Amino acid sequence: MFTPSREQVRRFLSDAWQKRRDGLPATPLEIMAADIAELHPEYHDLLAGGEEMLDREWTPEQGETNPFLHLSLHLAIEEQLSIDQPPGIRAVFSQLLARHGDRHAALHVILECLGETVWRANRDQAPPDGNAYLDCLRRATGG
Repeated sequence: MFTPSREQVRRFLSDAWQKRRDGLPATPLEIMAADIAELHPEYHDLLAGGEEMLDREWTPEQGETNPFLHLSLHLAIEEQLSIDQPPGIRAVFSQLLARHGDRHAALHVILECLGETVWRANRDQAPPDGNAYLDCLRRATGG
């Protein structure tokens, strides 16, 4: 399994956005990353910012959201939706889309659950709890 470093993930996202801006050919994953970045104009300057942005820290204690983490969670969700893993996530997404009427808003509901799941796994130094993730998604749909 490929486990990229923080710098590799940040560089990938930045490079994907730069290819989009320059109209250069990109891989399917880079296209997906650039599509996600396009939904977040608040991150465009950051992604184009160069090397100094690759090392910056964003902490909840400072009231900040890590934009690279945010974009990475979006990528993870797109992959989950593409293969319906965990099973049923597509159905949950359809319910959220119907409720919110906006794809990006529905994705952000899922992102909150995934972010919480990843945070708990890091806190507990354990693998992500798939059942807790699905429970959070069910609660988000009112189920």
